[in-house]
Amino acid sequence: QVQLVESGGGLVQAGGSLRLSCAASGRTFSDYAMGWFRQTPGKEREFVATIRRWSGTTTYYADSVKGRFTISRDNAKNTAYLEMNSLKPEDTAVYYCNARYLGVVKEYDYWGQGTQVTVSS
Repeated sequence: QVQLVESGGGLVQAGGSLRLSCAASGRTFSDYAMGWFRQTPGKEREFVATIRRWSGTTTYYADSVKGRFTISRDNAKNTAYLEMNSLKPEDTAVYYCNARYLGVVKEYDYWGQGTQVTVSS
């Protein structure tokens, strides 16, 4: 089990930037791949970005955020980050931190409570 707490959300104008943080506790942070997802009312949770457990340079992004968002992690601080630049109104959503443990049989997913990001035009 791992507990995740997101922070850093807020209100920003279009074109602005925000940095989200995800603080993890309960288990060894480096055992988990980390990711960010987002969700708007009436829609399913949408993939945003992921980062591998041991390689800080191996990342994957949704096409909608590629080139604008950057995911990173600091295993010594048990924290993952999402740097969001050139924000657009369509980026408005609740952003959720995800931790994925690759078990022997299947993956296990854990989620934070979410943090609201609102981008005004």
